[in-house]
Amino acid sequence: MPTLETERLILRSFHQEDIDRMAHLFANPDFMRFSLGVFTECKQTIAFIEKVMSWDRAGIPSQFAVVPRGKDTVIGYCGFFYHPEHGIEDIEIGYRLHPDYWNRGLITEAARVVRDYGFRDCNLSRVISLIHPENIPSRRVAEKNEMNVEKEITFRGFPTLMYAITRQEWLARRGAG
Repeated sequence: MPTLETERLILRSFHQEDIDRMAHLFANPDFMRFSLGVFTECKQTIAFIEKVMSWDRAGIPSQFAVVPRGKDTVIGYCGFFYHPEHGIEDIEIGYRLHPDYWNRGLITEAARVVRDYGFRDCNLSRVISLIHPENIPSRRVAEKNEMNVEKEITFRGFPTLMYAITRQEWLARRGAG
């Protein structure tokens, strides 16, 4: 998987060395808000990292570790998730960010470069974001990522808004479609 860069961030593949930092993040209730809950065991973090790394090895677009430029610490993740076991065939752009870095536009930067990578380099036809209706900050990120609410579904037992954008919409907004 390539390394993606924005003005303030480097998005890179996950490594085994990221497990301790990610375990710390996954144990943070604010980081894990609007999820199924904090990870209380390191094996949950290991499973996440191993799943993402296996997608990388298979050449499947996956999650990137989000690292601020000039620093050597992971502050979250942003990239692609797959949910066929929940009857969802679309590829999701999902993201989480350490609370100390909220309200700076960083995850919006990350989500945009991931969306562009997905359409430009992976030739995806459509991407979605699945967001709890009360998660206003994540909804704003999806909207800034040019996504619109398509419908409300139940995902993992919770009400969820499905935001979406197609490659054609993305191209049209750039004058290329």
